[in-house]
Amino acid sequence: MENGEIESADEEITSRSGRQYRPVVSHDPPVVQMTSMDSGPLTEIQLKNIRMSSQSENGPNATEGPSHGHDGSNNSQRESKLELFGFDSLVNKLGLKSMTGEQIPTPSSPRDGEDVSITLGGPKVAGPKLGTMMGVFIPCLQNILGIIYYIRFSWIVGMAGIGEAFLLVAFCGCCTFLTGISLSAIATNGAMKGGGPYYLIGRALGPEVGVSIGLCFFLGNAVAGAMYVLGAVETFLGAVPGAGFFRGGITGLRSQTLKDNWSSAYQRTTNAGIPEPDGPVYWSFNALVGLFFPAVTGIMAGSNRSASLKDTQRSIPVGTLAATLTTSFLYLISVLLFGSLATREELLTNRLLTAEIAWPLPAIIYVGIVLSTLGAALQSLTGAPRLLAAIANDDILPVLNYFKVTEGGEPHLATLFTAFICICCVVIGNLDLITPTITMFFLLCYAGVNLSCFLLDLLDAPSWRPRWKFHHWSLSLLGALMCIVIMFLISWSFTVVSLALASLIYYYVSIKGKAGDWGDGFKSAYFQLALRSLRSLGANQVHPKNWYPIPLIFCRPWGKLPENVPCHPKLADFANCMKKKGRGMSIFVSIIDGDYHELAEDAKTACRQMSTYIDYKRCEGVAEIIVAPTMSDGFRGIVQTMGLGNLKPNIVVMRYPEIWRRENLTQIPSTFVSIINDCIIANKAVVIVKGLDEWPGEYQRQYGTIDLYWIVRDGGLMLLLSQLLLTKESFESCKIQVFCIAEEDTEAEELKADVKKFLYDLRMQAEVIVITMKSWEAHVDAGDQQDESAEAFTGAQRRIASYLAEMKETARNEGKPLMADGKPVVVNEQQVDKFLYTTLKLNSTILRYSRMSAVVLVSLPPPPLNHPAYFYMEYMDLLVENVPRMLIVRGYRRDVVTLFT
Repeated sequence: MENGEIESADEEITSRSGRQYRPVVSHDPPVVQMTSMDSGPLTEIQLKNIRMSSQSENGPNATEGPSHGHDGSNNSQRESKLELFGFDSLVNKLGLKSMTGEQIPTPSSPRDGEDVSITLGGPKVAGPKLGTMMGVFIPCLQNILGIIYYIRFSWIVGMAGIGEAFLLVAFCGCCTFLTGISLSAIATNGAMKGGGPYYLIGRALGPEVGVSIGLCFFLGNAVAGAMYVLGAVETFLGAVPGAGFFRGGITGLRSQTLKDNWSSAYQRTTNAGIPEPDGPVYWSFNALVGLFFPAVTGIMAGSNRSASLKDTQRSIPVGTLAATLTTSFLYLISVLLFGSLATREELLTNRLLTAEIAWPLPAIIYVGIVLSTLGAALQSLTGAPRLLAAIANDDILPVLNYFKVTEGGEPHLATLFTAFICICCVVIGNLDLITPTITMFFLLCYAGVNLSCFLLDLLDAPSWRPRWKFHHWSLSLLGALMCIVIMFLISWSFTVVSLALASLIYYYVSIKGKAGDWGDGFKSAYFQLALRSLRSLGANQVHPKNWYPIPLIFCRPWGKLPENVPCHPKLADFANCMKKKGRGMSIFVSIIDGDYHELAEDAKTACRQMSTYIDYKRCEGVAEIIVAPTMSDGFRGIVQTMGLGNLKPNIVVMRYPEIWRRENLTQIPSTFVSIINDCIIANKAVVIVKGLDEWPGEYQRQYGTIDLYWIVRDGGLMLLLSQLLLTKESFESCKIQVFCIAEEDTEAEELKADVKKFLYDLRMQAEVIVITMKSWEAHVDAGDQQDESAEAFTGAQRRIASYLAEMKETARNEGKPLMADGKPVVVNEQQVDKFLYTTLKLNSTILRYSRMSAVVLVSLPPPPLNHPAYFYMEYMDLLVENVPRMLIVRGYRRDVVTLFT
C-alpha cells in the first residue's frame, strides 16, 4: 500500500468516526516501532524508548527528538500505518497508568482542529522506601515476639505443661503460617496500595466484606496498642533489682524438672494468675489459646506498611514467612527451656522469670521489654490510623469521610481516634481481659485473608497470577477453618459478638455504602456458579415442576412514549406479576430501526437507560437493545438467539397495538402477525396485554374475578398465570372463574366435573362455568340487533370488504395475483366471515359474563394461513372490543403445570 493510499484510508476512518487525532510529526518520540508492512506480514513488535516523564527541559509540551537511524519519511510512513488501527499509539502514558490500577480521569475526545496534549504533572517527592528486612521482617518480628512472650509465656508453660504447650504453640503457629502463605499469594497478585489486609480482602471479597473486616482489624490494632502499654507498665512495676542468677526455686536445666513439668496442671487462679483454690478464674487449654494467640499475631505488620515498601511483591512474602518461622521456632525452643529450668510453682508465680534467668543482668530484659512493648505500641498507634484512613479514602462509607487524608499526608484525626480507643482500654487495666478481644479481631481478619485466597485460587480466574507459587486453595481453606476453630475454642460468646459486629458493619455498608466495583472474587464465583447451573440444567425439556416463566418483555414495539421512558411503566409492573415472590428473570428488549454501525452507540446508551429503569422498577431482569433494519428482522433475531440453554425466554410479552387504526400506522398489522408467527415457529408462548394503561399498580387493590376463557389446550399456562396474579397484592382479593365451551348439553355436566377434578388435583381454587354451543349461538342470534358488539362486527365487515376490493383492483391493474404484505394470498370470503363471526360470539360472551371482572384471560387464535395481516388485526380488534383489560394467551407445546408432587 502506497503512502497516498494510506493517507486516504486515514481520512476515511476519521470521517466515519467523527473524531480527529493530533497528527504524529517527525519530532514526536517513537513510542512503538513496527517492522515494515510492505515487505511481508507483521512478524515483530518492538517497544522502544518508552518514557514516562511528563515534561522535558524544553517545556511542558515538548517531546524528545526522533531515535537515531530512522529518517523522517520512514517515521511518517510507520506512524501513518499505526493510525490504521484507530489508536493514537499502542502504548502511551495514560494506558500504562491505567494498567497499574491507578485512577485516572476518562479523557474526553478532542474537538476538531484542537491540539491536545496529556500532562501527568510534575514528579512527586516521595520518602525513602523500605526493604524486606526493615520494612517487613523486623516489624513482624517485633510485633510477634512481644509482651506475651516475656511476661506470660513461662506461666503458660507452667499451667499447660510442656506437652500441651508444644501443642499450643504448634497449633497457633500453624494457623498464622497458613495465613502468611495466603497473604503472600494475594499480595503478589498485582500492585498493592496502602491498607494492608483491608486492601487485600476488599479487592478479593468486595467492599462490604473488606470494610467490615477492615474496621474490626482496626479495632484489634487499636486495642493491641493498649495491650503493649499495659505489658510495659506491668514489667516496670514488677521490676526489682536482681540478686544474681537462679535464686529462689529456679533449678537450672535438669531432666527431672522437665519430667515434672511435662503434664498439665490446670487450676483456679486469681485475676492476676496466682494459683488459689478458690480463685475466680479456671484455666483450661481453650483459655490458654485465647491468652497465647496474640503472641503469634503481628504477621500483618509488613502488609500494613505496604505503601512504604520498595517491592511489596517480594518483601511481604519473604519477610512475613521468615518472621513467622523464626518466632515459631523460638517459641518451641522456649517451651523446653522454661519447662526444664524452674519448678511449676516458680513458673506459675514469677511473671518476670525471663528477666531472672537473663544473662548478664535482669535489667537487660526489663529495658528490652519496656522498649519492645512501647515500640510495638507505637507501631499499632501508627498502623491502625493508616488502615482507617485507607478505608476512608476508598469512599465507601460517608461516615468515615472525616478520616480521609491526601496522598502522602498523615492521618492526624485517625491517630487521635485510635489513641482515644487505646486510652479507654488502658484504663480497664486488665491484660488478661484485653488479649481475647484482640485475638477475636485478628482471627477474623486472618480468616478473611484465607477465605480470599481460597476463593481466588479455587476459581482460578485469568487475572489470578500471583508471583508467590507455593500456595493451594486447600491450605487456605485449612487456615480459615483453623481460625474459626480457634475463635470458638477461646470463647463462643466472644466469637458470636465479633461475628455480629462484623455482620452489622457489613449490613450497614450494603445499605449506606457507595458501590465500589473492584472486580472481587464473588463476581467470579457467581459467574462460575451460573455456568455450572446452566450446564446442570442442560438442554433437555424442563419438567413442569421446575418450570419458571422467563418473560421476554417487548418494550417499545409500538405506541408513543417519551424518549426518556425506555419502557411502559405498566409493562414493568406486569412483568413482576408473572413471578412468584419476585423469583425469576425477565429480559427487557427493544429494537432500534437503522444501521448498526451508525446506531451502535445509541443502542449502548439506551441499554444503560433501560437497565437503570429496570432497577428503579425493582424488576429482576436484564436489558437488551437490538439494532436491526426493521422491527420484524430484529425480533426474528431475538427470538432465535436470546438466552442460553434452558435459560432462554419462554414467554413473549408485549402490548396490544390499540393505536394502529387511530394513528393510521399501516405497518403494524404485518409486524404484529410476523411476531406472532415467529413465536409459534420458535415454540414460544405469547402473552398480549390489552388495556395496559389501565393495568393496576403495585398498591391498587382489585376486587371481582379473574376470568379464564379456556378454549384450547395451552399446557396450563393460562391457569398458571391466573395463580401468579393471585400472589400479588393487587389481585389477592379476586377469585378465579374458568369458562369452558361444550358442544352438547349432555356433555356440560361431565365436562364441568372433569375440569373441577383437574383443578383440584392442581391445587387451584376456581369456579367452573360451562357454556354450551347451543346457548352461545342463541345468545348471539338474539342479540345481533342490540348487542354492542354488532356495530363493531359490521364495521369490520365493511373495512375488510373495502380492503379486499382495493387488493383486487391493484392485482387487476398490475396483472398479478392477489398480494398482501409483499406475498401472494388466497382469500376465501366465507372463511373470513366465519372468523369474524367466531370472534363476535366470543366477544359477546365475554361482555355478557365478565363485564365487571378485574382481568380476562382468553386464548390467542393463530393468524390464519394466506390471510392478509390486515384481516387478522380486524379479527383481533373485534375480539377485544369493549373489554377494558385482557390478557390474550397462547401456550406452547409443553406443560407448565403438573398433577404430581
